[in-house]
Amino acid sequence: MTTQQPASPAPAAPRPTPSGAPRPAGPGGPRPGGGGGRPPFRGGGGQGGFQRRRGRPRYYARRKICTFCVDKVKYIDYKDVGRLRRFISDRYKMEARRKTGVCSKHQRMLSRAIKRARILALIPFSPDHKMPGGGYAA
Repeated sequence: MTTQQPASPAPAAPRPTPSGAPRPAGPGGPRPGGGGGRPPFRGGGGQGGFQRRRGRPRYYARRKICTFCVDKVKYIDYKDVGRLRRFISDRYKMEARRKTGVCSKHQRMLSRAIKRARILALIPFSPDHKMPGGGYAA
């Protein structure tokens, strides 16, 4: 009769202790343009919670307000090409909400209207898209 020993997990290799030494570069070497990633955290705490940088106060961009909500628009018309064009980039891509400041409700309506206008050839799909009959000029 053979006795079986209970299977014990193999001891894990000890993890190296973190040190201040820089890590070696990867296979391709360092990335162009610097380290990349998120910048180190500088700040927090302190007295008063507000720190000035070189004597200049920080100014933040104003929050954008939905133009459709201001005008109390209930429906975004896909035939209103002039209005839709304001929300399309020069590469004919729909602009993001962060850039335009449109609320989520109107962004959904806007994307639906842009897609309908594209299908009906009121707005081109891409910069090199040929419009029938001369169509919409950017």
